[in-house]
Amino acid sequence: MPYELTDEQRNRYRTISIRSQLRKQELLRDHDADAPTNGVALADRLDPNDLMPQLEANGLTSLSLFAGGGGLDLGFERAGFDHSASFEILDICGETLRANRPSWDVRSGSQAGDVRAAAFSTFRGVDVVHGGPPCQPFSTAGKQAGADDPRNMWPEFVRCVLQTRPRAFIAENVPGMLDRKFEGFVRENILGPLEGKYTILKFKLAANDFGVPQARRRVFFVGFRAARDAARWEQPMPTHGDVDDLFGPLLPRNTARSSLGLPEIGYDEVAPTLRSGFTGPRNTTGVLNSKASLRVWNDLQVWPNGVQPSRSIADAYPPENGHFRMSVDDCALLQGFPADWRFSGAVYQALGQIGNSVCPPVAYAVARQVARALTGS
Repeated sequence: MPYELTDEQRNRYRTISIRSQLRKQELLRDHDADAPTNGVALADRLDPNDLMPQLEANGLTSLSLFAGGGGLDLGFERAGFDHSASFEILDICGETLRANRPSWDVRSGSQAGDVRAAAFSTFRGVDVVHGGPPCQPFSTAGKQAGADDPRNMWPEFVRCVLQTRPRAFIAENVPGMLDRKFEGFVRENILGPLEGKYTILKFKLAANDFGVPQARRRVFFVGFRAARDAARWEQPMPTHGDVDDLFGPLLPRNTARSSLGLPEIGYDEVAPTLRSGFTGPRNTTGVLNSKASLRVWNDLQVWPNGVQPSRSIADAYPPENGHFRMSVDDCALLQGFPADWRFSGAVYQALGQIGNSVCPPVAYAVARQVARALTGS
């Protein structure tokens, strides 16, 4: 449904937009693209690669559905899996995947990337199938229409598993999928068709428990075809958190300002969940998720709107309140993507790919445990 604005509100927003555009044009008129970054200690920024050290090849292959910007694909690669192929319906996501991994088999676009038309039997024998079927049918922002939402692709994920018969599968979605209102859907569309063929486990993980400087929770379904593999499965345990907490001594959480290399202001916390640029009624260059998250961003003195394509342009165009304006690279870092993973497309498309992705260090943690279960090591 479109936003209902009064004429007064519409005129006020139009005035703000015009003033902002004029101010941006003025600031960027004499912008030096080679100017040093302002207030950002690049050497002190978090390197997400440190959260997922590259492991030796484990001899296992993986097939990716709904690959998006590559969060699951990258996490599995760094955990030692050999990439078989990626399916993704959005062309811009396919461009991102090919640009970062030219050797990968990437099938994208409305024809090659549409899982509804894919003949998955050609991938029979792949060890692992993983993917995050579109979460909008189960998210608050997506109206939680569930099975009635045309974006519901769970039947296609299940079809892929049944046709390829992998040793294991991993599916990711929003926590809302485990709400009571979706119990019937989960039973009829996920557990029912696969039970008897797979031992299925489900659990929630928080990204900041694995070093990602962002508060993001997701639910995972992991299934094993062989009982012995399922018996070896152990859920990923947090690596970061409060010292001597329930899970024992952990590394301290990575927080937003320190991870971005920003100076201390007496307050730091993990960033709120980043909003995807593909959600909402219009293409947006902001990552603001809610009014509650705005308070956290304000306390962090980080501006969650008007994300810029580069760090240099973001520095040249500071918000009127003096807060730190983010670039695409900054948002990617907060999602757990390393600096050398580049996103294709306009800013809103890059933010869409970032915000829709599984955080790579979280994918890595799940992939490691799946590999241990399958290899017994």
